[in-house]
Amino acid sequence: MDFLTVLLVVLLVVGLSTTFWGLVGAGRGLGEALRRANAAPRALPPPGTPPVSGVAVLIAAHNEAASIERSISAAADLVAPNNIHVVSDKSTDATVPIARNLGVNVLDLQINRGKAGALAEGIRYFDLCDRFDVVLILDADTRPTRDYLTTGLPLFADPGVVAVAGRAKSIVGTGKRPLLGRFLVAYRDRLYLIVQLLLKYGQAAKAANVVNIVPGFASMYRTSVLEHIDVAGRGLVIEDFNMTFDVHARKLGRIAFHPSAAVAYTEDPDNLGDYMRQIRRWNLGFWQTVRRHRFRFTKFWVNLWIHIVEIVVSGILLLSVLPLLALSLIADAIPGSMQQAPPVLEWLTEAVPLGAVLLGVLLPDFLLSIFAAILLKRPVYLLFGLLFPLVRMLDAGICLSQIPKALLPDRTSGVWTSPRRRAEGTHASARAIRGLDTNTVDAA
Repeated sequence: MDFLTVLLVVLLVVGLSTTFWGLVGAGRGLGEALRRANAAPRALPPPGTPPVSGVAVLIAAHNEAASIERSISAAADLVAPNNIHVVSDKSTDATVPIARNLGVNVLDLQINRGKAGALAEGIRYFDLCDRFDVVLILDADTRPTRDYLTTGLPLFADPGVVAVAGRAKSIVGTGKRPLLGRFLVAYRDRLYLIVQLLLKYGQAAKAANVVNIVPGFASMYRTSVLEHIDVAGRGLVIEDFNMTFDVHARKLGRIAFHPSAAVAYTEDPDNLGDYMRQIRRWNLGFWQTVRRHRFRFTKFWVNLWIHIVEIVVSGILLLSVLPLLALSLIADAIPGSMQQAPPVLEWLTEAVPLGAVLLGVLLPDFLLSIFAAILLKRPVYLLFGLLFPLVRMLDAGICLSQIPKALLPDRTSGVWTSPRRRAEGTHASARAIRGLDTNTVDAA
């Protein structure tokens, strides 16, 4: 087996971008560690940090009666109830009365505008850009940790920072779920870790500033720039990619991200139907945003298009694993009386050796599972990791399938439906989400 072929497959599957930005992130982490070792302890936030009283929380919700109370309660640990603003996007359940009973500001929209439209109307209706310094955008299923603001707001002490990307973690140990549900949530938990530590941390380095998404589940924007961002994004199914691209396109400033800052937990799908719908929505929104924003010869866009090429190539490679395996089995089953296999099979096995593909896909993917199992202290991910490549193949198929749909101009209404929510469960996860279990929160 050709070592160079295996290495090429590994780089295509893991990603040149992930490898490069992972090294940048490692250098950034080392530099920060050296500065901390040589600096005097700081008890107060750095000068220029916005006050907590200047933070508005904005939550868009559509039929979120099952989760909105927990999210508002978590937000109320951060700011006063009067700083919390809920926009109900034509909810037909008890979302509105629950929010009002908790004493927060509520806007009850009677037309389903979608999340982006609801956020834009909430910013306008509540006059957030004139009344506050920072807007924290939360999903209705997000649970920010208690130190979300004390760790996240200091990043705004740098006047060049206009947005702080929240650190996403999955709500893993809650509720009684079937094995498939635990498997899907574990996969997403690993994905968050890999993307944020090996990609986003390096991309957010001060000299780089090429972060391609400020996730809408729990992130902050300076209000001085928020008013210049096209939040509604007509024709797009999701808003966070578009808002991030707008920051870069309009050269509004730098996007900050740090793994130990602005941590929040999110409720990821634990059934295959909701999982696939979410992945379709995310990928369609990404490709729609790429189509909407023209290429510019800047660091961000060059990095983005390198990443796009890798997404397409690695997606095709991942989707080829099972067909190549089937063709290999067919070739082995050809009777020995035949002088040679069909030319197509011979060409495929020579051009893309199955052994190299399997080794290049399965081994590095399992190494990522080992990495996640150690940092997240979840040894069960070693077992789940044996099948994670199958989910990556599913993701790749959905990702590539949304490209043609994204090419259709402005065909998306933005109207949304909420996934099925699950009940809170174990005390361990509750402690982590509330910011009490510091080992769990800081483990990654």
